[in-house]
This record gives sequence, structure tokens and C-alpha cells, in this order.
Amino acid sequence: MKILHMISGGDVGGAKTHVHTLLAGLSKTEDVMLVCFMEGPFAEEARSLGIPTQVLTGSLFTVIRTITDMVREQNFQILHCHGSRSNLIGSFVRSRTGLPTITTVHSDYRLDYMGRPLAAVSYGTLNKLALRRMDYWIGVSQPTVQMLCERDFDPNRCFVISNGVPFDLGAPALDRDAYLRSVGIQPEADLTVFGIAARINPVKDMGTLIRAFAKTVAVCPGARLIIAGDGEQRAQMETLAAELCPAGTVAFAGWISDTHSFYSALDVNLLTSLSEGFPYAIAEGASHRCGTIATRVGGIPNLIEHEVNGLLFTPKDVDTLAQYMTRLAQNRPLMEGYAERLYEKAKQYYSVDSTVQRQKEIYETILRRTARAAARKRDGVLICGAYGKDNVGDEAILAALVKCFREIDPDLPLYVTSRSPAATARDSEAGSIYTFHPWKLRRLMRKTALYLSGGGSLIQDATSSRSLWYYLNSIRNAKRRGNQVMLFACGIGPVSRGFNCRQTQRVLSRYVDRITLRDDRSRWDLEKLGVTGVPTDITADLAFLVPAADPARVEARCTELGIAPEEQILILAPRPWKDLSQHLDALADAALYAAKTYGWRPVILAMEPLRDRAVCLKIAERLDGHGVAGPVVVEATGSAGETVGLIRRAEGVIGMRLHALIFAVSQNTPLAGIAYDPKVSGFMNQIGRGECCCSMAQLSSERLRELVDRLPGQSLCPNDIQSLQQRARENCRIAVSLLERRD
Repeated sequence: MKILHMISGGDVGGAKTHVHTLLAGLSKTEDVMLVCFMEGPFAEEARSLGIPTQVLTGSLFTVIRTITDMVREQNFQILHCHGSRSNLIGSFVRSRTGLPTITTVHSDYRLDYMGRPLAAVSYGTLNKLALRRMDYWIGVSQPTVQMLCERDFDPNRCFVISNGVPFDLGAPALDRDAYLRSVGIQPEADLTVFGIAARINPVKDMGTLIRAFAKTVAVCPGARLIIAGDGEQRAQMETLAAELCPAGTVAFAGWISDTHSFYSALDVNLLTSLSEGFPYAIAEGASHRCGTIATRVGGIPNLIEHEVNGLLFTPKDVDTLAQYMTRLAQNRPLMEGYAERLYEKAKQYYSVDSTVQRQKEIYETILRRTARAAARKRDGVLICGAYGKDNVGDEAILAALVKCFREIDPDLPLYVTSRSPAATARDSEAGSIYTFHPWKLRRLMRKTALYLSGGGSLIQDATSSRSLWYYLNSIRNAKRRGNQVMLFACGIGPVSRGFNCRQTQRVLSRYVDRITLRDDRSRWDLEKLGVTGVPTDITADLAFLVPAADPARVEARCTELGIAPEEQILILAPRPWKDLSQHLDALADAALYAAKTYGWRPVILAMEPLRDRAVCLKIAERLDGHGVAGPVVVEATGSAGETVGLIRRAEGVIGMRLHALIFAVSQNTPLAGIAYDPKVSGFMNQIGRGECCCSMAQLSSERLRELVDRLPGQSLCPNDIQSLQQRARENCRIAVSLLERRD
């Protein structure tokens, strides 16, 4: 591969280390050229590392013309930009040459000029515009990519790379005592040396660090602090340190080139940033076995697990930082334990070799996708469903669907309609568009090859006729704009109004190419509507494929909720429905009966928090003061895997919410259903548990107690669970077969 990299050439800190380390590794196997826009230490160091480097000076448009000519004459395959100036120049070169252009986003670009309002308005604005003109974006951490997705960058064109550091370190140039003397600190026995390497600017928030150190050194006289770096706030921070800290306890080392000696002299590495991508300073400190305290921002929590291999705190929290610094200064075994565990994790995931290999994979993907786009008139899948409404069941379906497609075809563009497109793009890593934006949807339908409608009970009018009309109209529009159309792992019905029945029959029969249904009852409803001539399969819900989170993570969540490790729990998953208020006492009585009879603590799960929270709280209120452990109300936010893990941990589930029951089956957790809708009774019959289900008309304390008594010892055959999971995967196989019919 032949890649042209561009960077201003005045960069320091993490961006400098990233580019030098990456290009030094890439240049061993690939044809790499680095262009800087000024002479200086950056270009000199690059040459010393064996990186082919050229410096271009002159006006903006002179540089653009020169690079354009280089691209055309030397046949570069990819243009890779780093930083705002390179992004601006790269956007012009891209438009002139058509060369695939990517940029690495090292931090929150909105904060790059924090404290410099004129630069933020000028350079910052130009950079924002240039970023939008890139073909692909690389974030130095998962949170950086999530930030881009939240700001409407296409997740299909975003990648993650980890900053890599060397771990094969020899002896430093200066030993600890010599280094301390070099920065003006007198070596003494039993010192605890804290250090930070960062620009001294508002984003790094050195003021919080100095204030916290002042509190620490008052308790621990052997504490010392070295600040390595420079910046516009250096004089201000030196004054603050002189005012708050004893003389000789704080050293300002300026920019350092010998980072090996610096980190080797530290006991604890610190970072107090307000915002980060993934800072090299954290990985570098880890490679030197430093204890670490850092703010919980950007990609830092990906490496540092709080109270496991380091300590994390909220930005600007002086008191907590001081408490953590004091704790490590007073407990060296704790500090060394954190440091060793951090070293082992960093060595596994943040080595230079892994970073270079990941970058090669990204380049190969970009070249492959560029060729694919040139060869295909239309490509991609548009997924339409009830997404972006904070319903953990629907979001679990989407996560499983995206994962399945990525496993089959990692280059397939995926787009999702959503009520909250920024959140959906961030969480699903698929492009997202607002559900009710007709013009954007129609434009997208002209590009995609397959339209999927489903992942839930969309074809029904029990909720409202308007939602049914919306989904039917979307199916019609997608087909008319050239897409293959599939009803995907869906439930059908009930559709009860005469006009709705006729419209459903007409649209599905005329515009749908393939249907997969999640249960037998839906097939019966489809036949009742008169839908004919469309190939139809019974598969299973995609939610069967959602894995449970790691047990340690689930147990940590339980601890946060006040559930002890040894406590057994019963999960209730209600939802608001007609006349449910008449049955709240019965639901509470069933939970109380389970607590007193079996010792199961009630956990009331809001699968869709905005809708379920109120009814969950009402049930919890009825359980207070009955001499059993207090009920816990849990909102299913964040990862669906945590909810699945909580259900796996339970002794049983009593659910109105269909996906609470599906999660229970996937984890072989005993279950009972309350059929507010035919889809619940249909599901319970499908899995052979019809006797463990009651209708709303049957709902009573006596009937629910019977269902509780059926839970102990209940289980499904593992082969049955595997069969359901295999049928769930069949949905994606069928969808991919439709893609093969693309133009």
C-alpha cells in the first residue's frame, strides 16, 4: 500500500507520539510518505526514525497544488490527515483527486482551541467544515468514535485504533535519584513521586491537580509532584503551586524528550483532563508500571478499571483526587498491585505492534470498500423499526442484527431509522436517520439495496392505526425506490379494523419480497389477513442472540443496587396496559409470596423506563413495610447484556414484556408470562410453556401464586435453546440472500 500522511509539524504530546510510532512501524512493510508544513523537531525526529519525510512551505493554495501533483504523479492510494491544518488541505486535495481521505481524531475537536476564542472561531470552524468532507474517520478510542457518531458522522465510516507504546524498555538514561535532581527535587527516603506529562492548558486542568496535591502533601510530607509539559497556563500554574504547596515539593520540568527517565522516576502517573481521546501518557505510564489516577473521560476507562488496576475520578473533583493520592501515598502495596495489573492489561491491548496491525487492517478495509462502491450501483441495508425509544428489547434486537450482518459482511453499509438517531448511531455503530424525516429517508432508499421492516410487532393496530400506516407506507416507498423488501423476524397482528386489514393485505402482498416471522401465531394472523404469494418462514426473535454481560460486571451492578452476592432474586417485568391498575395489588402480592415462601427478593424491571417506570414504582410502594427485603426497581438502561445478565442471575421471571421472557429463555431462567397481548401467549405456547401463562382476564393473586410455585426447577432443554438461537440467525441468512439480487 502507498499512503501519504500529513501533519502540521508543530505537534507535541500524544499526537506526535502516535504519528511517529505508527509511521515507524508502517514504513517497515508499506510505502509511506510524511508531509509536514514546517521544519522543526517533529520532522527531524521523524527522519531519525527512518520515516520518509518532506516539508512543504508556502501559501495554502501552493501547498494544495503541490500535494495534488504528488498524489497524481506518485499514485498514492490513501491520504491520511492528522490535525486541523492537514484536514483543511486534505479536504481540497480530496475534491481535486478523488483519493480516499481519512483523518485521525485525537481529541474532541470542539475543545482543541479552548481558552483561545479567536482561534476557535477561525481555525476551529474551518476544521469542523473540513472534517465533514473526509471519507473516513479514525478515533483513538471507542468514546471518541461514539462522540463522532453523536455528532452525525456516519458510523459505517468510523474506525477505532488504540495508541500503542513500546514495552521492551531497557534501562533509562537517568536513574530515579539522578532524574529527581535534574528537575530540582532532592531525593529522600520514602518519597512518593507523582507526575503528569501534558500540555499546560485549560483542557488538561492542572489547577485541579495542584490543589489536590496541596491537600495531599499536607497529610503526606513525602509526596512530590513533577509536571512535565508547557503551555499558555504555565506561569499561572507555577504561581498557584508556589502559593499552595511547600517549597521544593513541585517541579515544572518543561517539555521532556527523555520520557523513559521521567516515567521510571514516578510512583504514580496522573491525568486531570476535562476531555481526552485516548492519551498516550496513560499507556506510557502503564508500560513503566506506574500506579495511575485519571479522570473518567474519553477512552481512559477502557484501560483503567476503577479500584482494579487504577483509580478514576470526575473532572474538577479536587477532594476525591486528593483522597486517592493520599491513599496511594500511604499504601504502597495497593499502589504496586494496581500498577502490575495495569501493566499486564496495557501490554496485551496497547502494544505498538497491535496498533500498526490495526492501522493496516483499516487501510485494507478502506481500499476494499472504495473498490466495492465503484463496482456497485447501490449497496447497503435500511432497517426500519421501533428503535431509539429506550426499549431494551428493541435495542437488543438491533444490536444482534447489526452484529449478525457485520459477521457475514463487514463492509455492508447499515442504516437505522430511530427516534433518537444520535444515540442509536453511537450505540449500534450503524448510520441512523430520524424516523419521521421523509426526504432523507427517500434519498437513502435510492442508495440502499435492501429494506428491512421488523424486529418487533410493527404490523398491528392495537397500539394505533397511525403507526401501522407509517410502516406500510415506508414499505411501499422502499420498494418503489428499488429496494428488496423484507419483513424481518416480526410479529403480525392484531390488525382488527377493516380498512387497516385491506391496506395491510394489499401492501404486503404487492411490495414485500420475503417474510420471516418469530412465531406460529403470526403466520396464522398473516393468513387471516389474506397475504399470499410471499415466501414466508418461521424463525425466531433476534433477542435470543444477545449474550449476557460478564458475571463480575453484573455482580458489580447488583452491588450498586444494594443486592448482596448471596441474595436470590425474582424479577417482575410489568408494563402499563388497560386496566392494569386493578391488578397492581395482585402483582405485589405475588412478589411478597415469593419472598416469604422462597426467600426471593423482588426486583422490578422497567424494560422501557419512560413507559414502565411509574407502574414499577407503584408495585414497589405496595411491597414496602411487609417484613421482607426492600424491593429494587431497576431501569434497563445501557447495555442489553447487563439486563440479560441480571435475568440469568434470577431464580425466575414473571413478565408482561415479551423480551424479558425471551431473555429468560435464552439464559434458561424459569419464567411465567402475563399475556396482555396475543404475542405473549403465542410465545409461551411456542416454547411449550403455555401452562405458565395467564391472560389479563385471569390475573389474580391466586393465579400468580400458582405461577410462582411453577418456577422452581423449571428449565428448557439446551438443544431447544440452541435451536431458537439458530433460527434467529436464519433471519440474517435470508436477508443476505435478498441482497444478492441487487442491481
